[in-house]
Amino acid sequence: MFEIIIVNYNSTQHLIKCLESIYKTLNDLHINIFIQDNASTDNVDLLKKDYPLISITINHSNIGFAKAVNQALKLTESNYVILLNPDTYITEGFFKNSIEFMEKYPNIGLIGPKILDTDGKLQNSARSFPNPLTAFFGRTSFFSRIFPNNPITIKNLSSLQSDGKTPMEVDWVSGACMVVRRKAIEKVGLLDERFFMYWEDADWCRRMWKNKWKVVYYPRISIYHHAGASSKKNVWRCAFEFHKSVYRLFDKYLAPSLWIVKPFVICGLSIRLLFVLISHLLVSIKNFVKN
Repeated sequence: MFEIIIVNYNSTQHLIKCLESIYKTLNDLHINIFIQDNASTDNVDLLKKDYPLISITINHSNIGFAKAVNQALKLTESNYVILLNPDTYITEGFFKNSIEFMEKYPNIGLIGPKILDTDGKLQNSARSFPNPLTAFFGRTSFFSRIFPNNPITIKNLSSLQSDGKTPMEVDWVSGACMVVRRKAIEKVGLLDERFFMYWEDADWCRRMWKNKWKVVYYPRISIYHHAGASSKKNVWRCAFEFHKSVYRLFDKYLAPSLWIVKPFVICGLSIRLLFVLISHLLVSIKNFVKN
């Protein structure tokens, strides 16, 4: 009835816990699990011994998240495909409830669950499409951390408006966990491989809406997410890829008549990236001195 795609990059210990949570909550459901590994160095190939039913593809280099997902999407055949990060843990009833919901509402192309930190704190995984203010009032931005209840952040982070139970239509949901309808994929197409990592989920959801498929935040199903389990190992590369993908998303949907704003956007993103890198450097220095 459904298939699961997990892209792994040096997160095998988390992946093991993810697989354990999947098998614990399957009950009598039949699934296929595709593990797409982007040249990890932490013995991901050994998983086959303990989980013989999974299919593992080991790429010779890190080809990026979107391209790795697409490798597996081309092999799937079921009515529903679930994208999962390797650092996520499934809760009881996730599969049964998500499929029942999708079956009930055939005009929904994609749903995202309520996502919690490992300590139970809500991750704001349902959001509005980014705009210039997102840089200052995004999920992890300085102003959102200092003033979490400001109206701009609340509007940007759609999950803050949720009552925790009722399904709600949103612009986009996090790619850490998505349940996607096969018919929607056939209409919308695969992930855009020009996004190496980050923001491919927002782009996919935007294309869902463009093709008349609804995107819904469904908080009655939930997962736990150890955010950044692999990205923390290479914060410099991840910071660069994040900002590069932000610009790619902006450039993809910018009206041709507004080409004149591109230099300002590049300048703004470059300054923001510089501040992020300086912040990481200061943290590294602090940790070095502390140890």
